[in-house]
Amino acid sequence: MENNNNMVCDLQTGVCGVAEEEKVEIIDFNQPTKAVNLYYVTDPICSHCWALEPVLRRFVEQYGNFFNFHTVMGGLLEKWHDGPIDPANGIHKPADVAPHWREVGEHSRMPIDGTLMIDNPVQSSYPPSRVFKVIQKNHTDAKATEYLRRSREALFAFNQNISDKSVMIEIANHIGLDGKAIVNEAEQQVGLQLLHEDFDLVRRLGVRGFPTIIMTNEENKGVKIVGSRPLDNYVDGLSKVLNLEDLQPKPVPSLSDLLEKEKLLFSKEIEVMYDVEQADVKFLIEQELPTNHYQVNEILGELYFTATK
Repeated sequence: MENNNNMVCDLQTGVCGVAEEEKVEIIDFNQPTKAVNLYYVTDPICSHCWALEPVLRRFVEQYGNFFNFHTVMGGLLEKWHDGPIDPANGIHKPADVAPHWREVGEHSRMPIDGTLMIDNPVQSSYPPSRVFKVIQKNHTDAKATEYLRRSREALFAFNQNISDKSVMIEIANHIGLDGKAIVNEAEQQVGLQLLHEDFDLVRRLGVRGFPTIIMTNEENKGVKIVGSRPLDNYVDGLSKVLNLEDLQPKPVPSLSDLLEKEKLLFSKEIEVMYDVEQADVKFLIEQELPTNHYQVNEILGELYFTATK
């Protein structure tokens, strides 16, 4: 897609990239669909996509039975070059990204270190995007989503360069895949082709910033929601697509099931899922989970919980 190097992330719009659209926009498509489809256009190094994870997880958990979920890679950063990337917003070099990321992390409370972009910057978001596409092709959407999640944890919270080959291999190995084989395939023409198929879809969808969520129904009509938004925005958008005023959500999963599935949850993610205050998270954990089923740690002033079984 065009302007792949727009790295600025705006707190008011919740967008990494161009933020000129309304936050909820009614749109029309001329390609027929057989069911409700949700397209989540994103990128591994999109900080506002990381900030959206608590809300997006709850939305999918409670309303995912209404739609087919499709993750689409958008291509946020092809490469750095000698000229300015986004001079209007002060982005001339990788180090300029660090304060933007830290601001997003502080605002969203999804922790972002950001110093990596000074010391060992990600040179392109294309390599981890290509790995995602290869996993999606050879395995399952769920496994690809797991890879994307582990990559974002590594990048934003734990300050690892997820465009580095050894890091990509390690993350893939960690989720039970043959990391070396997958990364090698992603570096071949097939990886590039799969990624550009997503870019073509992004252009057809008219997406210019991340995250963007587009939902379409069987009548080729839908909504486009740009930026990291509250849960109600996505529920309202889905209601419009389905032409239903009162959607019945599924119950949220138990905390034990959620942690077993996700392996790692930050405090903000638990707060959003279970409608609890930050001060009450540890109490909820202690009430819901046996002490030998989790570990509690802290990073950048935020608690996070990992499953031990």
